[in-house]
Amino acid sequence: MKRANEKVRDSSDDLRPEYAFDYSKAKKNPYAARLKGRTVAVVLEPDVAIAFPSSKAVNTQLRAVVAAVPRRSRKRTVPRRRGGRTRG
Repeated sequence: MKRANEKVRDSSDDLRPEYAFDYSKAKKNPYAARLKGRTVAVVLEPDVAIAFPSSKAVNTQLRAVVAAVPRRSRKRTVPRRRGGRTRG
């Protein structure tokens, strides 16, 4: 067991030895191809997660909100200035 007062390196680029990862032993995720482009993970706050017993319940409620909220037009009424220069 290590002592609690052991000095930690100041450089944020250096990892502690216990976090060293041997990339030569890494394997591809066999399930990644199945999920590519289909799944998005979102972390809910605990108080919000209590209201939804399953991912199906979350999706149902989000679809209802999306259907109820009017979409903004993609057309801009004020043209955007180019070049980033200001008059003055």
